[in-house]
Amino acid sequence: MADIKSIFEAQQKKCDHLKKTSAKERIAKLNKIEKYISDQSNIDALQDALYKDFKKPASEVYLTELGVVHAQISHIKNNLSFWMLNKKVDTPLLLQGTSSYIKYEPKGVCLVLSPWNYPFNLAMVPVLYAISAGNAVILKPSEITTHASAYLNKMISELFECDEVCVIEGDVSTSTSLLELPFDHIFFTGSPQVGKIVMTAAAKNLTSVTLELGGKSPAIIDEKVDIRSAAEKLAWAKCLNNGQTCIAPDYAIVHESKKEALISELKACIGSYYDPENKGIQASQDYSRVVNNKHLNRIKTLIDDAVEKGAKLECGGEVNQEDNFLAPTILSNVNEDMSIMHEEIFGPVLPIMTFKNKEDVPAAINKRPKPLSMYIASKSHNNIQYYIDNTSSGGTIVNDYMLGYSNPNLPFGGVNNSGIGKSLGFHSFVEFSNERGILKRHYMKLKPFMYPPYTNFVKKIIKLIYKWM
Repeated sequence: MADIKSIFEAQQKKCDHLKKTSAKERIAKLNKIEKYISDQSNIDALQDALYKDFKKPASEVYLTELGVVHAQISHIKNNLSFWMLNKKVDTPLLLQGTSSYIKYEPKGVCLVLSPWNYPFNLAMVPVLYAISAGNAVILKPSEITTHASAYLNKMISELFECDEVCVIEGDVSTSTSLLELPFDHIFFTGSPQVGKIVMTAAAKNLTSVTLELGGKSPAIIDEKVDIRSAAEKLAWAKCLNNGQTCIAPDYAIVHESKKEALISELKACIGSYYDPENKGIQASQDYSRVVNNKHLNRIKTLIDDAVEKGAKLECGGEVNQEDNFLAPTILSNVNEDMSIMHEEIFGPVLPIMTFKNKEDVPAAINKRPKPLSMYIASKSHNNIQYYIDNTSSGGTIVNDYMLGYSNPNLPFGGVNNSGIGKSLGFHSFVEFSNERGILKRHYMKLKPFMYPPYTNFVKKIIKLIYKWM
């Protein structure tokens, strides 16, 4: 704790300097990161770390970890100078003689608490934006993916002084110690349960928070759909990173006329993706693992509970405890009595519900907390608009999956139980900035119309002004 406090205090002292840095100076820091992760030896080391943590395929490391970070660096470099400019705002009639603008200034010392499921991407992206906004940063990566955390520590310690950006490894007790400090902003990615703990700790210091959480993101598939195309996308989205993605489709709501066809196509897609030579999915080099035995057993318990209560195991369910392997699993005939319909699965398991009328869909979704993402597969514009208008979610993807994190021009984040605050692009820059409102008077003055004594003449003027407001 003494070391943590000394780092925190050193960063507090550095904040004055960081606040005054230019866009060019901040971009230079991003360039150091970009150069580091463009070096093949460092790429190989990250791929090795993630394989050791949960057998993440090298191609997925490029696609979902390194590629995302590279894309965000490019976006920031192209836009940071503009973001940092003071933004003029309109002046209302009653404030004639003044001008107003917004100045974006860094919040100060920021804490980033990152998760284990995308241990490089979800650690570095908020760090990039915190740096871009002119802050000092302490990054606490997950203790579950130890090899990735060690990689992050090595990289950051080589690129930055600790009073500017620092990685602190450790278990839950380390996170607890960090949360006792009066940070200027906390960016947390994880579960709603832990998000509540972070928010409670932040409230003691009135620290602002960004909470990127999760929840049960539904995938709607109605009767007006190309079922083969929908299945290809859904199978990929559900199995990517072994289903350990906060925006993964958690369960499907399928029109009853398409249920059997969807299940058949999903099985075919899973086989073509992960078992094209009929050697078994466990032999696939493209299928990662559940992160540890604890999470594997949690998911297996959800499957067993559903089957005991009447769900049909359409495919999958095979488990290898020694390898943390869980085959892609499809469950049909699920109902609200099953735990799997109330807990975020965070694994390669897809429960399938059916509906008859489109009015049934919002009813099924709205009985749960608002999800981080919602997916709609349909060729009917009217149906798509109906589902959007009668539900709420952090983001919505139509006729595709998992792309909500791909466009930095869109705000990314949840609502209520699935998150607080928005990130990516300018939205992330703002999250790590204080939007300071500044008003200047250039000419005229309020007196004698607003200052005491309030004579009858002044009262008439005030009433007249009131009518203009």
